[in-house]
Amino acid sequence: MSSVKIVDYGIGNLRSVEQAFIHEGINAVFVHTPEEILAAERLVLPGVGAFGDGMTELNKHGLTDAIRQYAASDRPLLGICLGMQLLFDSSDETPDIPGLGVLPGRVVRFSNDHGLKIPQIGWNQLSVTPGSRLLDGCDRSFVYFVHSYYAKPAMQSDIAATADYGDLFTAAVERGRVGGCQFHPEKSQDAGLHIVRNFLKI
Repeated sequence: MSSVKIVDYGIGNLRSVEQAFIHEGINAVFVHTPEEILAAERLVLPGVGAFGDGMTELNKHGLTDAIRQYAASDRPLLGICLGMQLLFDSSDETPDIPGLGVLPGRVVRFSNDHGLKIPQIGWNQLSVTPGSRLLDGCDRSFVYFVHSYYAKPAMQSDIAATADYGDLFTAAVERGRVGGCQFHPEKSQDAGLHIVRNFLKI
């Protein structure tokens, strides 16, 4: 494997994502243009912050259609945190700004009903859907989250893992070679590196 391409659109914890792949002996290259995205063999879409800001930056840099085309080409794609949320149709955070629409569904905010602090910041335990390639070997593992919103896929079959924060929420998604983690694998120590290795095998 020559390299993993990481989309650099001005929003994301790029260096720590890069270091996770370097730790596994993989060259991680930042890409900034549609042409670079479409030429990738393996693509990572990171991101932190607000859904509307993320889509605005992707649109401003002309990357939106390229990511959609890449996802439709059946090559491995991993969305991380906000990057996972952007794969969906829309978000309640900025309902007037469409997402990438790679996966059907929308992004919603945690409920205030349970007296839990929002955003969720810290470690939480995964319940992995049997058959997930991305999360294989990670059932009951603890991973690191920082988020106020989470995805609600329209298709139950797209849910690769859940976690509990007052209510069950989608912690990871997977459809074919497209996957996403609401948590940060690059900050999740051994479990996160295991997920990185799984992604590299897909």
